[in-house]
Amino acid sequence: MSKLLHIKNMVCDRCIMVVKDVFINAGLSFSGIQLGQVELKEEPDPQQLEILRTRLQELGFELLDDKKSKIVDRIKTVIVSMIHGNSDEEFNLKLSALLEERLGVDYHYLSTLFSSVEGITIERYAILQRIEKVKELLMYDEKSLSEIAYEMGYSSVQHLSQQFKKITDLTPSHFKQLKENRRKPLDKITD
Repeated sequence: MSKLLHIKNMVCDRCIMVVKDVFINAGLSFSGIQLGQVELKEEPDPQQLEILRTRLQELGFELLDDKKSKIVDRIKTVIVSMIHGNSDEEFNLKLSALLEERLGVDYHYLSTLFSSVEGITIERYAILQRIEKVKELLMYDEKSLSEIAYEMGYSSVQHLSQQFKKITDLTPSHFKQLKENRRKPLDKITD
């Protein structure tokens, strides 16, 4: 009998590798690991679960217990994957439609739940993630601002610049000139 465990703060392929090592070292067999979840082949005993919880926490992850937290984490995973996964077709979908499609739950419920748990709206969280990705692209200095705006699904360079300034208090060009790194880890992006 398989058991699905939900893990908070899994945001990239490296996270999957780290979590995989934790499960292997804990002697737990799994049939699959993806962003935010691990499918175990069998139910862990309480001692294994506590060891797992502690080790994951030491590495910046969190084993989720309640249903609402799991849904919020899945919302975050979909948004992070959409923005940082460079999937062009997902930018063409409206965020609400994408979340409803991926989670199979009404968007109004998701929006209300997310706001109550996180203290910000889904839209605000998505904007913060988007701006973080723009910062990353600006730091690489490989693309023009218009290429970045297009890649990130902005309607214009002006729209990107206005949103960037509103969030960071800097223009994109001023941000590029700064020597210090002003990027945040993906799991620390909140208002």
